[in-house]
Parts: sequence; structure tokens; C-alpha cells
Amino acid sequence: MRILTSVAVMALLATSAWAQPANEAEPAWYRSAIALVPAGYVAGNAYSTDAAGTTGYLAVYAASASDPKTPASVFAPRQMLVVALDGSRALSAELKPRGDSDITTANADSDEGDFAERQAELGAKRATLPEGTEPCDLGAWSEDKDPVGLNVRDAPTVKARVLGKLPSPYRLKMGGAENTPDGGWLTEFRIIGFRDGWFLIENATPPGKAYEDENRYPRNAPKPYAGRGWVAANKIGANYANGGTRMGGLFQAPHVDAKWMPARRKLGGPLDTDDGPKRIFACSGHWALVESHDGVRGWWRSLCSNQVTTCS
Repeated sequence: MRILTSVAVMALLATSAWAQPANEAEPAWYRSAIALVPAGYVAGNAYSTDAAGTTGYLAVYAASASDPKTPASVFAPRQMLVVALDGSRALSAELKPRGDSDITTANADSDEGDFAERQAELGAKRATLPEGTEPCDLGAWSEDKDPVGLNVRDAPTVKARVLGKLPSPYRLKMGGAENTPDGGWLTEFRIIGFRDGWFLIENATPPGKAYEDENRYPRNAPKPYAGRGWVAANKIGANYANGGTRMGGLFQAPHVDAKWMPARRKLGGPLDTDDGPKRIFACSGHWALVESHDGVRGWWRSLCSNQVTTCS
């Protein structure tokens, strides 16, 4: 797909909804290049040109990547815009598949290392999950305050059989820890998959047991269903954990070179690990599609369920 355009058209398109404000790290050709991004895509980071200075590379992701109805997959093939340059001006661009060896300049993609290895392991486990399930690995908790508990079902639908329940917030009647949250201890678990607005979870633990004196934790405290099952996405919460990415905002797609958007914490200040999202919509690998408390929707890498300290 090759797109040619005049300077006048580029200037007009540069103000489109997909345009990203320039910063000092962006090359001189960036603004004219994002005008060439095809409809339905959003520009991410721009990278160094070839040795001759005639070609630039622009990371691009589907505009629907942060839509809860069509969340992106970190395991899906990626794309890039290969840009023909005349000095500091983009002349034309071609949308191409992005292989593992493409855009390999310095700092082009910091997904390598431990997260890349763990992500590959998660992708390999897809066959062990129910059909159509996106593999994930995140910590979370139940925010459902219904006294009867949150239903854990055997399929991602409200019509599915209930396997068990996750207790509502719990507070020890006597001798509880001083750091007990105001609303009581929440039931924690691991998210291992996502499908159609539901999270596949396992290994739920009794609320607060990990934070209380084990000798004082009541034997009759509520016990959660600890097996594998599905819970509705709008019933869970978590804290932001340090995923080794840029703090202060969210990414438009589950990759570190996607468009980055500033976001703020519930009590103000740039988003960081001292807070958690307002909503969690979906997950892919170690990434979660969330909404911040100031209404920004995007992706954050790594969530945790620690209720007493930050997950840095």
C-alpha cells in the first residue's frame, strides 16, 4: 500500500486525530510522515533512517487497539510504515509487516529481555487454555461488594454454571492488622486469560490471610474458590506494577513504541505504581487495557494485587 501526497495535503493531515505532538526525540521528518499514516492506524515512535538517509521507519498500530470491544494482542504480528525521505521531508510511505529483525536501531523496542522471554512462554501456553482465550499473567483482586460473593463461572457468560465464589471484602472482628484497608481485605487471584469481557482466573487466596498474623487468622474466615474459572471484567481491580516502561501515562497499544498518552492518578499527579486503574477492560500477555481515573484509556504493562505496599 503506497501513499503519495503533496506538501499541502500533508500539512492538512498532520492535524488529524491520529497525529502525535512532536518532541525533541522525534526526527525532523516525523510530522510529515505521520500525515501518511493510513486511515485506521495510529502513529507510534519514529526511528533512525538508513545509512543513506533516504528511508525512515514509523511504528504503527491499529486505531482499535485500545477499544475494549477489539483489544489488541501483544502476540499478533506487528506493522510499520516505511517512509521515503527527501532530507527532512517524507515523500511517500508503504505499510509493511514488521519482522523480528525490523526497526532494530538503538532503543527501538525495549520489550526484549525478561518480559520477552516470559511473553513467549505465555504464547506457548495458548493451547492449554479454553479456545479463543488470550493468554495473560497479571495479579488482581475482586472488587465486588455483594455479601454473597463474586461468581466464578465455568465459561465467559452469565448463563454459565457457577463453580464457586470469591468472598466480598473481609475484616477480622478482633485483632486484625493495623494496615487493614478501610473497606476490608480483598480476595486476590491471578489472571491467566481473557475473552469477551471476562477474565480467566485461578489461585484465589483467602482475603487478607497473606497480611495477617497466621496464628490469629480465623479458621472460619471465608474461603474462595481457588480453581480455574471466569469472572466478569467489571468486577475486578488491581494496582499498577512496575513493568519497566515509561511512567506517567498509558500506551495506545500493548507495545512500548506505541503512542504514549499522559494520565493521572486518582489523587492527582502523573500515573505511577502508587495507584491502580479505574477500570480494567482486557489483557494480553503482561499488558492490561485500563482506564485511568482521569479518563484516559490505554495499555499498562504489569498489574499486581498487593494491598499494603506499592508494586515497584
